[in-house]
Amino acid sequence: MITRRYFSLAAAAALSATMLSSALVAPARAETDIKFTLDWKFEGPAAGFFLAIDNGYFKDEGLNVTIDTGNGSVEAIPRVATGTYQMGFGDINSLIKFLDNDPAQKVRAVMVIYERPPFAIIGRKSQGITEDPKSVEGKKLGAPPPDGAFAQWPAFVEVAGIDASKVMIESVGFPVREPMLAQGQVDGIFGFSFSSVLNLKAQGVAADDIVTLLMAEHGLELYGNSILVNTDFAAANPDAVKGFLKALAKGFAAAVADPSAGVDAVMKRNEVLKKEIEVERLEMANAQNIKTPYVVENGFGGLDQAKLEKSIEFLTVSMKLAGNVKADGIFDASFLPPKEERMLP
Repeated sequence: MITRRYFSLAAAAALSATMLSSALVAPARAETDIKFTLDWKFEGPAAGFFLAIDNGYFKDEGLNVTIDTGNGSVEAIPRVATGTYQMGFGDINSLIKFLDNDPAQKVRAVMVIYERPPFAIIGRKSQGITEDPKSVEGKKLGAPPPDGAFAQWPAFVEVAGIDASKVMIESVGFPVREPMLAQGQVDGIFGFSFSSVLNLKAQGVAADDIVTLLMAEHGLELYGNSILVNTDFAAANPDAVKGFLKALAKGFAAAVADPSAGVDAVMKRNEVLKKEIEVERLEMANAQNIKTPYVVENGFGGLDQAKLEKSIEFLTVSMKLAGNVKADGIFDASFLPPKEERMLP
């Protein structure tokens, strides 16, 4: 009896030891790799992406995310459509044009980051530009031909009541855009508000001499940069896409709550940045484009279908759409987390 009982206890102990040993050496859950392309360089407004990495939000969702710089909001689209990158960050308006040209392209938007785009005309009070969009009449505006804000000029003149025949447009390169305005060679420029304003300050232009005409505040209701996904990847990895968006919502919430910590995360990847400039840039993006009144009420990342449909009407004017794509073929909301997980602080 004693021997049998001893044997049973020994066997149980051995089994427990074996199970514990197996648990200790069991492989961790395999992570899904996601290559992600930004629209531009590593700057302040990208803080939410890097906080999602550094705070472990992606890892918590079983994801191994790598983030690369981009060469513009338009270039991110074919990078994702071809599968070179599984996901990316690009301009939803350019996506609409891309899909209008070929609806079969394998890319869709799944989360809006800039609920209002930073498209703007930036001018100087000392050169006659005021808060009234019609003040650009009789003035010279510098416009890089590929610029996203300049692409919306035909629609903006309609909604803002500007007589385009009274405005001189001068083609300029991106590197000389702000210097030309600082030197008075042009009266205003097209650009992203949170980039051009800070670049002008760096050129020595006084803050109280800078006027920002944000197109979204003057009738041009569009969405801005959004998260893009390759549709083949999304079909094969729906949980990974859902996890990515859940983690990213946490990352952007953290960047809104603490812009300084957000910029620290960016500067770990781009040490040449000046922290005070990038904090200001991030705070501008948060206030103007990310934490908008719509987002405060409805949560981060989603969109209003009626506004998207209206934006397609605007883009038919500015981008000469052929009518090959509808709103339901552009944005897929099925991967978004619940509203309560997308509220910003």
